[in-house]
Amino acid sequence: MKLLVTRPMTETATKALEARFDTVFRDNTPMIETEAGAALRDYDAIIPTLGDAFTARTFEGDLRCRILANFGAGYNHIDVAAAKAAGVAVTNTPDVVTDATADIAMALILMTMRRASEGERLLRAGQWTGWNPTQLLGGNVTGRTVGIIGMGRIGKAIARRCHLGFGMRVVFHNRSTVSALDIPARQMPGLHEMLRACDIAVVAVPGGVGTRHMIGKAELEALGHRSYLVNIARGDVVEEAALISALNECVIAGAGLDVYEREPEVPQALIDAPNATLLPHLGTATDEVRTDMAMRALANLIAFTEGQHPGDLVS
Repeated sequence: MKLLVTRPMTETATKALEARFDTVFRDNTPMIETEAGAALRDYDAIIPTLGDAFTARTFEGDLRCRILANFGAGYNHIDVAAAKAAGVAVTNTPDVVTDATADIAMALILMTMRRASEGERLLRAGQWTGWNPTQLLGGNVTGRTVGIIGMGRIGKAIARRCHLGFGMRVVFHNRSTVSALDIPARQMPGLHEMLRACDIAVVAVPGGVGTRHMIGKAELEALGHRSYLVNIARGDVVEEAALISALNECVIAGAGLDVYEREPEVPQALIDAPNATLLPHLGTATDEVRTDMAMRALANLIAFTEGQHPGDLVS
């Protein structure tokens, strides 16, 4: 069975994949539409990931590939409906990314509310003149109210860390009713109500057409000038131009981002914006997690090739 892995993997994952399949690894550049289409015709199976353009057009015609075992929980770079129509199964790797992504959300909350990135830039530039009582005054984290936008696995993991670790009150917005939570949390009737009720809002919804620009000018105004925004979901959930304006005009107090609307492009205006903590998509960037993600994709591939139902089938 001929397998294409669209990016290099960890050493452990590479050995496991090569031991099981006739495996080809690409470099670290995302696949454009024509490359994705060609791969679907040349390989029996593909492990794609974020940025690979598996659009509806790529699934047209006769395909050799029968499964896309996506490397990652999010799969909005794959037209799942077109894949299904073409007889191509799609799986993902949930669960294994939860804790690492929740951890990076906490890093962004702390860095943004305490203005750590601004402070580091000041120091590295040789502009720090010493401690003073009004320097880089940020916001307390302990005891504040966090609003979670999307109360799935990752949203719940963030909520637990905020409440149990920092004594934060938790409110949340979710499309469906959420029950059986293991911490106190209040589901709000609407997104704007939740934004007005929290000191920091964390975006944890899946990417895709249904959530594109979910956070725009009106939502940032509802969040308000004393509150903060953190996005660890997908970049296009937040309207980047509106966020840049909100930061420059002090509509919100600050923002912490691990994802961007047109990755890897980050607008200079966002880089220059005050109190913006910017990370290069580090959400799952640990050796253990990236290996676990690859092994989860491998397990889905093995199940599929042996005629079993893959545990993480999304289409």
